[in-house]
Amino acid sequence: MNPWILAIRPNTLPATIGPLLVGNVLAFQLVQFSWFIAVISMLCAVLLQITVNLANDYFDYKSGVDTDERLGPVRATQSGQLTPKAVRNAMILCLLLALFVGTLLIIHGGWPIAVLAIAAVLAALGYSAGPYPLASHGLGEVAAFVFFGLIAVVGSYFLQAGYTNTNAWLLGAAIGFLNAAIMLVNNTRDMETDAKAGKMTLAVRLGLAQSRIFYQSFVYLPFAIIITGFLMGMLSGTPVLLAGLAFIPARNLCHDFNEVIGAELNPLLARTAKLTLLYSGLFSLGVIIDLLLAR
Repeated sequence: MNPWILAIRPNTLPATIGPLLVGNVLAFQLVQFSWFIAVISMLCAVLLQITVNLANDYFDYKSGVDTDERLGPVRATQSGQLTPKAVRNAMILCLLLALFVGTLLIIHGGWPIAVLAIAAVLAALGYSAGPYPLASHGLGEVAAFVFFGLIAVVGSYFLQAGYTNTNAWLLGAAIGFLNAAIMLVNNTRDMETDAKAGKMTLAVRLGLAQSRIFYQSFVYLPFAIIITGFLMGMLSGTPVLLAGLAFIPARNLCHDFNEVIGAELNPLLARTAKLTLLYSGLFSLGVIIDLLLAR
């Protein structure tokens, strides 16, 4: 496999695409909806995700977290397929591109988007590096929930609407839990090597048994959230029903997560990311169907 593909980790991109899709689709019926804003917000988010992946590849190598004992997919820097300098430069380039695209979004959305942009950049760089790396202090799942859930959905909706609504917050929380589950799979797989390197992820702090309970909570809560939203009259039945179809693979994932450990969790990482995209895509399809039926 091309080493740059290894470093970029395209399997993680559904975690970014899903929430941006939902945020924009929720605003699709608005008169001021802009396809240009939808596209560049998606592009900015993907560039930031790639920046995080490259930073993780680079800084985990520099800090000694990635070793030959690693159970996850091959890392481009640690395996010697790419030099640390090349990965660092690619990280900087992606960050600069994200900042350029983000500037267009700031011009459109004003100071709230500027605040979110600053927070996103600091989180991207501070995930694996800095004086208090989020990933090393059990905050990786929290970061995924906030930035790839709440901020991604609510921020993309705000860019289109100029305000937020309850539905955007509900879906932001739902997708945030799914993306936190992706992070938890990754950290559960690497529990032993992370502990040896002093990387105190949530999985290391919780242990295997509790990590499995948290994973099930992260995977099932998104369904409870949209059902609650429907029962309270905030969400339409069509998108809730369609998103509910994702419960079947969600249940299979929870079963499999309880049965395997170590490197056997690698396939579940990709499957959990696909669950995020499936859930987001089905909910978005339901919203579009409602809009078409209302015409």
